[in-house]
Amino acid sequence: MSDTSIAGKARGRKTIFITGAASGMGRQTARLFRQKDWFVGLTDVNRDGLRLLEEEIGSDNCYAGCVDVADKQALDGALADFAKDSDGKLDLLFANAGIGESGWFEDVPFDAAVRLVQVNLIGVIASIYAALPLLKATPGSLVFITSSSSATHGMPRIAVYSATKFAVKGLAEALSIEFSRFGVRVADVLPGLIDTAILRNTPNRSGDRSKPSEDVFYSTAPKRGMFRLLAPETVAQTVWAAYQEPHQVHWYVPRELAWIDRLKGIFPGLIRERIARQMARFNSE
Repeated sequence: MSDTSIAGKARGRKTIFITGAASGMGRQTARLFRQKDWFVGLTDVNRDGLRLLEEEIGSDNCYAGCVDVADKQALDGALADFAKDSDGKLDLLFANAGIGESGWFEDVPFDAAVRLVQVNLIGVIASIYAALPLLKATPGSLVFITSSSSATHGMPRIAVYSATKFAVKGLAEALSIEFSRFGVRVADVLPGLIDTAILRNTPNRSGDRSKPSEDVFYSTAPKRGMFRLLAPETVAQTVWAAYQEPHQVHWYVPRELAWIDRLKGIFPGLIRERIARQMARFNSE
């Protein structure tokens, strides 16, 4: 039961702060945690999507701010405003905001590659810096970061994106040890093929046939196997599971993706050759 004597809008409820909340995995996570009676912090650059989600959840149940995660000062301001609603506490930071770029490395403009790093890596680091005082003030708190299945092996045609996801995976591992001295847990999720806006809207900078049209892609997407197309709700459920489980650092969605990490350590050449063959097959079609 919430404590109405507490001043902030959270009224003693547990709290989650989500970056990239306006669509996809962030949106579904916000909905799920609201159903669990958590107070939800919402940030995104998508102002219209954020407004619709705030209306759905209810302004008494959330904080909403239009924020670019690459802007550290704006993030600091958003977390300060959120802290007024949460009475200085934060149970779960979901550092989820991300963007995509696809194409051969040389076809992706340098500025676009830098923007990937700014959002997918610097944005995660900035979010953690901004949230850490609140997390330290909250027993059992968790930092949960969106990595990617492309952090199990470097993936061609999304090379810089893949590099940013390797980086945040390593960050989660390091901080899971560092932050234990504060009692703050750190983990990440490595999703495979999830039906989200980033999957639909990532530009193909090479302008060739290796990225099929959206209709063709969704009609031919695998129905089985580790790269089957999954709904964003599966990641939201993983965020909830991770909060309950204090020891697991890497969460694979689906779980079979963990085999790429395991096999790469034993047979690195085999995994690389299989990815290369798959890429060659795409290019010949």
